[in-house]
Amino acid sequence: MFGDWWLVFASAAALILVWLALAVTLWLLKPDEVGIADLLRLLPDVLRLLKRLATDPQLPRRIRVVLAGVLIFLASPIDLIPDFIPVLGYADDVIITALVLRWVTRTAGPQALAAHWPGTPDGLAALRRLCGLRESV
Repeated sequence: MFGDWWLVFASAAALILVWLALAVTLWLLKPDEVGIADLLRLLPDVLRLLKRLATDPQLPRRIRVVLAGVLIFLASPIDLIPDFIPVLGYADDVIITALVLRWVTRTAGPQALAAHWPGTPDGLAALRRLCGLRESV
């Protein structure tokens, strides 16, 4: 009776539910100590950091591949949450970047993050808080 349309609607509903689950998960995982507005101010330095880390031959290949994937994701017009939605639109990019940088820093070490950071020491401190790292002593 419903034919193929039932399958199309069920698939669309499943995709919407998965998207909502991802959006809620990203919102819950967002860092509390550093605001999204602060992170958007760091964006140019973070993009340069990602490029520098992705092209560093000293880092393991898996790190460089993940970083290249994040750079492609950031450049792609396809987002989990469209960018025209205020605050949340850019939050998915910021949160995914923060989670990847947290993993990279824990895998490669905070020295790699500090060695490639192109910005100010205050910006690096904010990024370290975002990544859940303790302040360097």
